[in-house]
Amino acid sequence: MQLRFSKMHGIGNDFVVLDCRQRAFPLDAAQIRALADRHTGVGFDQLLSVEPARSPDGAFYYGIWNADGSPSGQCGNGVRCVAAWLHRAGALAIGKDVAIESPSGPVTVRLLGAHEVTVDMGEPVFEPARIPFAADAAADRYAIDAAGETLDIGAVSMGNPHAVVTVDDLADPVLARLGPLLTSHPRFAQGANAGFVRRLDRRHLRLRVHERGAGWTLACGTGACAAMAVLRRRGEVDATVAVELPGGTLRIDWAGPGHTLWMTGPAAFAFEGEWPVPATSA
Repeated sequence: MQLRFSKMHGIGNDFVVLDCRQRAFPLDAAQIRALADRHTGVGFDQLLSVEPARSPDGAFYYGIWNADGSPSGQCGNGVRCVAAWLHRAGALAIGKDVAIESPSGPVTVRLLGAHEVTVDMGEPVFEPARIPFAADAAADRYAIDAAGETLDIGAVSMGNPHAVVTVDDLADPVLARLGPLLTSHPRFAQGANAGFVRRLDRRHLRLRVHERGAGWTLACGTGACAAMAVLRRRGEVDATVAVELPGGTLRIDWAGPGHTLWMTGPAAFAFEGEWPVPATSA
């Protein structure tokens, strides 16, 4: 079977997008891992499927799978790429708010241009049980043990779980060890995306993210939202923040509790292709 796909990225966070509007999702976990291999496959951080809506209120649905074949609940850079893909397919108009369903619930997208998208990511969730994160009560900070080292983290869900750690030096070699430890930490029942953030001032952050199921990425949209939300809740940043990631910059807007958070950034097409699906099983 030849699988047609679009390769896209949002400031370096890269995706393979499949058109599943008129066909069932065709891959199992082993085939996803083969497609994700950057040497023998196509390579991606996440795989996205564009599918028919599953409720009357949605225009479309998109599925998300990590490079290791595991499912994901949300992907901020991915939803921007889905919106741009739908626009190019003639299914989404510029300037119109549209609800698109994700595995973690609906999100509202608005195309500002063919390759610029703003997304209502919902209100950040800080209740530990809903992240999910093992803690007695919601707090601005938690002490967490990582291989004998005590870290001060923020925990939040943006449709997927995040651990946020403020640091002074994003080039510190210790982060290479701490990222995977936080991503698989037992206090996060479903794992977590580990974000290391440096606050430059009240309107500018710099961020690196180690994603569960994908590893270190050039960009993580939900990670940028999570970092801003954690620092905003602590009163350390303003309502509009530029978050600089290795692949580029996103704008995050959040007025605070009781309001939804908006993320704005680019979506780019890299190439189209066909991939011979290997006959494997999960």
